[in-house]
Amino acid sequence: MISRGPANRRSWNGQYSRISVERVASGSINKTTLMYQTLLTSLEKNILTVTINRPDKLNAINATVMTELGLVAREINTNPEIRSAIITGAGDRAFVAGADISEFNGVQTDGTALSAKGQQVFFAFERSAKPVVAAVNGFALGAGCELAMSCHFRIASSTAKFGQPEVNLGLLPGYGGSQRLVQLIGKGRAMELLLTAGMIDAATALQYGLVNHVTEPGNLLAKTREILELVNTKAPLALAAAIRAANAVFDETVEGYALEAQLFGECFATEDLREGKAAFLEKRKAIFTGR
Repeated sequence: MISRGPANRRSWNGQYSRISVERVASGSINKTTLMYQTLLTSLEKNILTVTINRPDKLNAINATVMTELGLVAREINTNPEIRSAIITGAGDRAFVAGADISEFNGVQTDGTALSAKGQQVFFAFERSAKPVVAAVNGFALGAGCELAMSCHFRIASSTAKFGQPEVNLGLLPGYGGSQRLVQLIGKGRAMELLLTAGMIDAATALQYGLVNHVTEPGNLLAKTREILELVNTKAPLALAAAIRAANAVFDETVEGYALEAQLFGECFATEDLREGKAAFLEKRKAIFTGR
């Protein structure tokens, strides 16, 4: 397991420590050398767990968190040791309770640029070629709900709460929430949440289709890892193609059926397909190499 984060800090998942520079230099650890101020990361069984670590602020997203989320999204996509990722929050009260509003106070901020930056970071998770799953432990409000929705799917603790309360501040969601909420739960339900600033609990989120599973708080990460361990046994190129094809449903610039045919053809020419066919016929487990 590779663990990183502030030295001598404890999280809900035990002790995290910085990577030894000597171990990186010796090659005993493959890549994964970034250091973060606001994120804890742990790599185990090719699953990178990313924990937003501001529990005293209910893990609210400030400028540093947003920048570091962009960096970790890039790391997920470029590090061959990472096959999939979990995004979660430190503590048991919040996944991410929203944007850090204190940064808006008394600061000349270009709102359009602020929104565009957040959208690009969240697009990086949504468009990742590797599966990224949100493990939602507590409040996922505002930017937190938007971050969770940018992941490929969501597993929720029974204590989770979801909402887009931006109209209470005289704003609307700025990081893609107005678009993804409609896509995930339908226009009528999304409009009600957007216009009333209401919250829904985990059971309602499951009913609406916002989350895939609801589990007890103590089992949240285990359940999420169980699913990703299964996903990680599948062909990496096929997983990336499936993600890309599914995302095309919501991209008006892409003809989804044509893209599906193209990606099918690309996968048809891979070594992984040959391995998958052989394993099926030989009644054994396939060993995929991503080629």
